[in-house]
Amino acid sequence: MTQTDAPTVDNGVNIEAIRGARQALTDAPEAAQFEWRASCEWVNGTHSRSTITDFSGLGQHHAHRQSFDIEADHPEVFASEDNGAAPPEIVLAALASCLTAGIATVATNRGVQLRSVKATVAGGMDLQGVLGIDGDVRNGFDSITVTYDIDADASRDDIAAIVAQSQKRSAVFDLVTNPTTVRVELA
Repeated sequence: MTQTDAPTVDNGVNIEAIRGARQALTDAPEAAQFEWRASCEWVNGTHSRSTITDFSGLGQHHAHRQSFDIEADHPEVFASEDNGAAPPEIVLAALASCLTAGIATVATNRGVQLRSVKATVAGGMDLQGVLGIDGDVRNGFDSITVTYDIDADASRDDIAAIVAQSQKRSAVFDLVTNPTTVRVELA
């Protein structure tokens, strides 16, 4: 199916605006440099609260319409109070959210109407590394599986191609599958 013969779909994605932004950033690549930010405050024990209010991009500073708070903690089985999702769970949610947004965008661009999209994400982790029991065990995930259940006006092969394109363009997929330079420092 080409874009010219694609039926009109409404997946809630303004694909014309995205195409316009893509062209604008092609013409002015320096504007494509973004900086995402979050601040985090310790609450008590292993409980923390991250707040997201602003970011920079398109050559200027932007504020979100509202601030967003993410509560993080560890479960009671870790002698914590379970006041929020565990940090690895937040990473899994970010991965699913990024891929799902991509699916909606790619489907809209390809003229595919979505009826429902549900991701189930699971990440395996051996805590012997985190707890210092075995220094040879990685602290992070040893594997992540994302399983999609998608109902759409398209064949299974077309839906698989949409998922693959979303994965290819996902910033969070890239973050969890490729090394990133991270500096941790004191103010």
